[in-house]
Amino acid sequence: MSLFPVLKKSAVALAMLGTVSAGVMLAPVAYADAVVSIPMTKDSQSKVTPDEAIQRLKEGNARFLSGTMLKRDLISQTKTAGSQGQFPFVSIVSCIDSRSDPALVFDQGIGDMFTARVAGNIVNEDILGSLEYASKVAGSKAIVVVGHTHCGAVKGACDNVKMGNLTALIEKIAPAVKATPNVHGDDRSSKNHHFVDAAAETNVRMTVKTILDKSPVLKEMVDKGQIKVIGAMHDVETGKVDFLN
Repeated sequence: MSLFPVLKKSAVALAMLGTVSAGVMLAPVAYADAVVSIPMTKDSQSKVTPDEAIQRLKEGNARFLSGTMLKRDLISQTKTAGSQGQFPFVSIVSCIDSRSDPALVFDQGIGDMFTARVAGNIVNEDILGSLEYASKVAGSKAIVVVGHTHCGAVKGACDNVKMGNLTALIEKIAPAVKATPNVHGDDRSSKNHHFVDAAAETNVRMTVKTILDKSPVLKEMVDKGQIKVIGAMHDVETGKVDFLN
């Protein structure tokens, strides 16, 4: 069964999506006449499980890496979502970094994802409230916190940067830096990119924990199997996204 609600013009377009056999994703095959014409609908969203939502992201990233992104009629998707409502299957918390755009690296279209972006992919009560709306009200099936390599916000936390309102944001990342053991020597500054990337991953894991600790609404949904909350790291040099256990 296709993971996308509607593919127009060619039945063989399904081959673009990649297939899953015994839990292994096969390489997608590109067909030039495949066009995704509409976004998620309420019915198609309701059939997506939390595991399938995450699998969609994995397959999308595989298409991004192989250069076989789906062709989309974005104007048609806009008109449909604009008039009939939005039913995204996943919510993303990511950094504002220009090299790490979730819609691109996961090859998703209009109406597919809720996205909250802030330097250092942290959460506060405003973002938590947004995620609660996305999951409890709008039906999103998973929350993925996406950090990335060479993160400037994490570098700032490593160096204890002080600058205007950025200071308060950096302080929210500082606990992750403190909790990260030495990597590739004892240099814990931004000059040690190995340590920076390790701290960025720690920050993702701590953000996932914060979501579950500070949102009883989302924690209850996780406990009932209605959603999943996980972390991931995006390599800005290769484009690859690794999902964390």
